[in-house]
Amino acid sequence: MPDAHSSDAVDPFETRLAAGLRDAGDAFETDRAALAAAGALKGRRRLLRRRNAAVMGGAAGIALVGVGGALLLPSGGSPDTQGSAATSTHASASASAHAPVSGKALIQTLEHLLADGKSGKFSKAEARGTDEELSPYVHVVYDDGNGKSAIEVGMGRVRPGSDEARQATKCPAKVFTHYDACATNRLADGSVVMVLQGYEYPDHRVDTKWWSAELVTPQGQHVSVSEWNAAAEKDAPITRSQPPLSPAQLTKLAASSAWRDAIDAMPAEASTVTAEPSDTAFGAPVATTLKSLLPKGFTVSDSSDDDSGFGYLVVDDGKGRSMVQVNVQANMSDVEGDLFGSDAEVLSDGTKVATHQGPGEKGGAGVVMWTVDTIRTDGTRVVISAFNSGAQDTTSTRATPALTMKQLRVIALSPKWR
Repeated sequence: MPDAHSSDAVDPFETRLAAGLRDAGDAFETDRAALAAAGALKGRRRLLRRRNAAVMGGAAGIALVGVGGALLLPSGGSPDTQGSAATSTHASASASAHAPVSGKALIQTLEHLLADGKSGKFSKAEARGTDEELSPYVHVVYDDGNGKSAIEVGMGRVRPGSDEARQATKCPAKVFTHYDACATNRLADGSVVMVLQGYEYPDHRVDTKWWSAELVTPQGQHVSVSEWNAAAEKDAPITRSQPPLSPAQLTKLAASSAWRDAIDAMPAEASTVTAEPSDTAFGAPVATTLKSLLPKGFTVSDSSDDDSGFGYLVVDDGKGRSMVQVNVQANMSDVEGDLFGSDAEVLSDGTKVATHQGPGEKGGAGVVMWTVDTIRTDGTRVVISAFNSGAQDTTSTRATPALTMKQLRVIALSPKWR
């Protein structure tokens, strides 16, 4: 049973975040090489926060113990004594709350919380402790007798009360992420947890289920728990119909004080959150402004909420559903050359306009994507796309998007975005 990964090893928790970043960006950007350039990454943070959730529980019953009580040993503690002395372990952890927590201790904690003395089997355990370069995490393959399941816990920090903290525990929009159920609840200690029952592959090309819980405490401790109905998240046979932990059990596992103790033991430079410079150019909810710019005759059946960097509407002019989405970004002048080539139209005020019409990218049969991309001389970028379906990965509902290219251009160039 490995004690930890080396600092240059691949971190499954961080790999999932990177994959979420790519997927979230793909949900908005077109396939043009220019829009895949570095500047396009700026507008993906908020989309990642919407997608960085995925997660909930299942049907099998596994009682969890130790919830609310730390089972962690300080780095170097004996693994033999932990299993038989949870109480003294908790006392030791409390006495040295900021002592490093080893990867071995994290593995033992997760196994104790899952098994509760039952005959479950564990394999392929790996972890990284709190005194290593990258953030701590723990991963095991657990078999409760009904099939193997990969289970993983990642730990980190977010700024309390920040947009990042809110988005981490917010159910993602179904127009981008298909799932079976999702709920966000506030716990008695003020922590907020989101649990969602989803899939490893949103297009269901493989029926691997991915359920997880995202918990953020009032102090900014962020715990992310994931489980699958297979022994690995990808490229592994499905071993059971559902992951082993129910939504309630996932919540309890995420809420264990053991993970908070580990987060508190992270070095200051790793656990201190600094504010990022804003890349949002717009102060009002994008969806509200987009709705005000629609031509007459449209009904709106779905929309994003109060995000000021990205927004979408699902509209219908009587001929079928059509999704329209807008991204508003600031300070994009440094990548203007990557995003807008020599063939871009330049208006009298210096604004550049580029257009693109092509197939959708998320597998929906017959789906097309029409885009108008603009950048002002002050570096403000407004890009709008419309689809001939209510979501990119569903079958087209009409021949073309509900808005014409001319109408998309008018909306993108509206002074309201200033």
